[in-house]
Amino acid sequence: MSVIRPATRHDVPAILQMIHELAIYEKEPDAVRNTPEKLTDALFGRNPRVFATMAENAAGEVQGFALWFLNYSTWEGVHGIYLEDLYVSPHARGEGHGKALLRHLAATAVDNGYARVEWSVLDWNEPSINFYRSLGAGPMDGWSTFRLTGTALAQFGSSATAASGA
Repeated sequence: MSVIRPATRHDVPAILQMIHELAIYEKEPDAVRNTPEKLTDALFGRNPRVFATMAENAAGEVQGFALWFLNYSTWEGVHGIYLEDLYVSPHARGEGHGKALLRHLAATAVDNGYARVEWSVLDWNEPSINFYRSLGAGPMDGWSTFRLTGTALAQFGSSATAASGA
């Protein structure tokens, strides 16, 4: 049985620990730069734009989390939910926590009139892909994710500032 609830400030250490575990699973163990202060500010600052939902077992022990934010569909004219991270601790997988978290996000979308819940998954992550397909989710065929980051972001962003005369 999974209990789903909004994250609290008290959950920040557990969320950050699971973010690190997810980075290890995704073969990027040194990529996490987040800190307790950054995560607390993002989730609970003056105007939060990122949200976290927790999954607990019947004993109240955190088993996983979903970290998400709103996006917007120009075609639909309404918001959607973008799921940044979904993680369930390895010892708790197969107990329904991931499904409960996704069901909660789907219900949140339905209750608020949002058009969709979407996320990315690594091409090699067959267990997750199979899980998502079992829920009725499917890949966005014909679409590729692009990202501007690091040096390329800095160079391209600074060239825009120079071009605008700022």
